[in-house]
Parts: sequence; C-alpha cells; structure tokens
Amino acid sequence: MNPQDILRYVDSMHREKNIDTDLVFSAIESALQSAAKRQYGEESDITVNLDRSNGRIMATLDGQPLGDDQIGRIGAQTAKQVIIQKVREAERDSLMTEYREQIGEIVSGIIGKADGGVATVNLGNVEAILPRSEQIPGETLHANERVRAIVFEVRAAGNRVRVVLSRTRPQLVQRLFEQEIPELSEGVISINSISREPGYRSKVAVSSVDSQVDPIAVCVGYRGSRIKAVREELAGEHIDVVRFSDDPQVLIPNALQPAEVEQVLLCDLIGRAIVLVQEDQLSLAIGRRGQNVRLASKLCGWDIEIMTGGELEEQIERAVTGFSQIDGVTEEIAQALVEQGYLSYDDLSVIEPDVFAEMSGLPLETIDRIVEVAEARAEEAEEAAAEERAQRREREKAQKAVEAQGGEAPAGEAATSEAPADDAGAEQAVSAEAESVEVEAESPEAPVSEAEAEPAETEAPAEEVEASADAEEAVAESADDSQETDASQAQPTAVGQDGGDVDGSDDPQRNEPS
Repeated sequence: MNPQDILRYVDSMHREKNIDTDLVFSAIESALQSAAKRQYGEESDITVNLDRSNGRIMATLDGQPLGDDQIGRIGAQTAKQVIIQKVREAERDSLMTEYREQIGEIVSGIIGKADGGVATVNLGNVEAILPRSEQIPGETLHANERVRAIVFEVRAAGNRVRVVLSRTRPQLVQRLFEQEIPELSEGVISINSISREPGYRSKVAVSSVDSQVDPIAVCVGYRGSRIKAVREELAGEHIDVVRFSDDPQVLIPNALQPAEVEQVLLCDLIGRAIVLVQEDQLSLAIGRRGQNVRLASKLCGWDIEIMTGGELEEQIERAVTGFSQIDGVTEEIAQALVEQGYLSYDDLSVIEPDVFAEMSGLPLETIDRIVEVAEARAEEAEEAAAEERAQRREREKAQKAVEAQGGEAPAGEAATSEAPADDAGAEQAVSAEAESVEVEAESPEAPVSEAEAEPAETEAPAEEVEASADAEEAVAESADDSQETDASQAQPTAVGQDGGDVDGSDDPQRNEPS
C-alpha cells in the first residue's frame, strides 16, 4: 500500500466523516494485522504500525521486521474489507459522541416521511426519528417541512446511529425561550422551573438577577412578540410566565395565577401545600379538569390541594374523628397528625414509623397495627370509589339512551350536563362546583369509620353526598371527567375553568384547547 495513498485516505475520512485521524490510522493498522494473520497463520506474533507523519508501514513477524515486499503480499482485498468495517465503526462512534453531547439540546431538520405515525427527520449527517408518542398531540407534520425538536435519546443500531427526537419534553420550551430571548443566554434572567402538558399549556417560572429588569416582561416581549414566536413553534400551546421565588408561600400563589389565593398552609413532612381560596376563585384555581393546579404542583414541587376555609375545617374535623376511631389513636394524637397535614387514611398508611413514634410516643408495634388499619380502610374507600364510578357511567348511559329516543330522563336519575365550555361560563358553574368540590377532590382523603366506608370518588361521607346531590347533578359529567383525570395524575382536584395565560397576547384569559 502506497504511503501517500494512506495519508490521503486518512485525511479524506477526517474531513468528510468528521472522524479523528488517529482512529482511522488505528483502523488501518488493525485491518493490516488481521490480514497478515490470515497470511502467516493465526498463531503468528504480528504487529503492524503506521507512521502518522509519512504513512509508512512498519510490521514485525515473531519479532523480525517484514520487508516492503513481504508487507505487499498481505491480502489487499481482505485488508480493504476490514478497513471499511473499521471506518464505519469509527464513523458510528463519532456520530454517537456528537449527538450524545446534544441530548437535551434543540436541533432543526427537514421532515422526510410523516404518515401519521413515526416521522423521519433529516439532520444532515444522520436521519433521526420522531415517534408519535413524542409529537405534540393534535399536531400534523408534513413532508419537506422544517421542524425543531430536542435530542431525546441516542443509541447504536448495528453500524448505524439511532437518534430519537422529542417535541413533548419541557426542555423544548426552555430551548425555544433561549433562542428567542437573548437575556437568557446573557444571564440577565433565568428559567428556574418548567411544567408542561404538551399541546395544552405550559407554566414557566423565571427570575432576574437585576432588580430593574422584569423577567416576565422580557419573556413576553413587545406586544407579545417573543412569546408568540414560541407558541407558534409549539402549535399554539398556551404558556404562563410567572415570577419565581425560593419561598413556597410566594411561588405557589404565583404558579396558581390568575386565581387569587388567600392563604398557603405548608405540610413539610408530606410535601403538601393546602391553598385556601374564596369560593368564587375555586374553579379558576383548579382549572379545567384540574390542569391549573396540576401544572402548578409540578412547577413548585409541592402537592397542592385547593379548598375553601369552610372545607378545610370540615376536613380537619372529619380527619380527627376518623383517626380517633382507630384503636390506639387518642384525640390528641389525631389532632397532632392533622396539624402535620395528615388528613386521610391514605396519608396515614404511608407515614414513616419513626415520625409517628416521635409525634405520638406510641411503641412501634402499635404504630404498625394502626398503619395496617389505615391501609385497609384506604383500600375500602378505593373500592367504593370504583363502584361509584361504575354506577355513574351506567346512569349516564341510561340518560344518553333516553335522550337519543327523544324522551325525558327517568325519575330519580341525575341529569348530566356539559361542563362550561369557556371562561365566560365559569361563573355560572362556580356555586354548584364549590358545593361539590369536596365530593370531587378529596377521595380517598377523608377518613371515616369502617361502617361509613365512603366512596373515594365522592370523597365525602354519605350524608354529605346526599346533601349535595343537586349540585352533583348539575356538574355530573364535569365531575366525572375531573375524577378520571385526578386518578391518572394522583392529584386531587375538582372540575373548573382555568384562567388566562400570561403570554403577551391581546386576550390574557383564553380558553383551554379541548
């Protein structure tokens, strides 16, 4: 092999494939050594070295140098195939290194194929994939369109590199903000936290190192120009920009905007924040299908529960009564548990034994028995909730069947009604929803006696369920949607209307996408 040809080949691989020259030299050495072993025997002690400066080959066989004529007899075709294989592996490793360094970063490419499922995106030196699960819900991608996404995963697939992209991760929102807002890269303002439900709404908490700079105004831009550019890239997704604070007492009310918060009670032991609002703010704070409070919880890192002052008093009273019915738990211990934020059998079932022992002074054997009883009653409440959901669905099916026939609902059946479709209808549903919020938001939170075994979905004793039957009838379908959403998110909420987003548009309060 001509030394000059070797040098040209190495330089070509370096420029075209972005492969380190030393990797190419090592690949050629390995290929020549493999070919020599086939020529002289696998047991032969053969070494091959390439001079990086002039491309000359230096080889030894059992410690004796091989001349140029002997090296020339090494199977050229075999060496060529091995070199190609080694170069491909080196190219793959180079691409793996390049894109692994970009995980979490934004890239731009041209869509090659988009048939409603997995889309392929040409990034120039590699063809990436954008799975359906990583596409924004409701978004339609078309071939030959340019798309931006973050690098989500990089893995080897034989001699190829599989790059997986995502448009649903919160990092995409942050990277788009960084591209549109120079102050972020300059360090004047910073993004402290992001929570997102792709295609619907995101909440972004921002702060500024300069007290003279308003981080929210900077992110929104003149007449919303900056936030509008980000929203367009995210298929119209609503974005709330809120002011960050290290104090949860300040951050949580900010995260729940546009609802007005009266008081925030922090339960540090279980990471729960009880937020008290007026009844007319209840629906707004919870948001449609619990979206506002759910995103606020993710943004702040606290399990947020929204309720009115009256509901909190009722829940505390019910919790103290329920805990006191467990053998070994006195009213004083029950009161101490409630003061630390333990308001349900479910909470009590996961309490740390050492924390309970320090709080109550009870022996660990008694505590274990109390926790077992709490677990059993929490399971009973969950089973009752499942049964109640099934009964509710049956009532709805019967109602729909009657409506389809043009008749009226049978006597005694609760008529279902649609949840308010927009913010304008929120006020009409507030009073009914406020009355039934405990029914919708607390299960299986409120502890009861074994005989009462209340349903987890209604989350109130049977007598309260009966007392609020009229309110439940008025929002039956809305409550059902809320409960199913709450169960999937493990976030107790109630159905309501969300407030507007701080996105700099002309209308700060707009409806959630359906």
